[in-house]
Amino acid sequence: QVQLVESGGGLVQPGGSLRLSCAASGSSFSIAFMGWYRQAPGKQRELVASITSDGSTNYADSVKGRFTISRDNAKNTVYLQMNSLKPEDTAVYYCRTITTRNRIFWGQGTQVTVSS
Repeated sequence: QVQLVESGGGLVQPGGSLRLSCAASGSSFSIAFMGWYRQAPGKQRELVASITSDGSTNYADSVKGRFTISRDNAKNTVYLQMNSLKPEDTAVYYCRTITTRNRIFWGQGTQVTVSS
């Protein structure tokens, strides 16, 4: 079993920045994939950014150039640096991981609100 704990969400003005963190813990696991997803009210959950064990990254077109995903393998933690935030970035952000045994785990989500 893997537990994911997200942190770093909050209220920020348009143009501001936030950094989300997702720490994975548990026993006897290796992570192959970690990703950040978001779900706005009335919309489907969507992939925002992802990173694999070899460091390959992928971003949604809507966040390219503004968001950066990174990971600390020693800490089993993934980060999402969000800059130049827009009101349309408002959503609950979820962390998701896939282990090398193809087990999938989700975090509980953290609210990001971009508003003046």
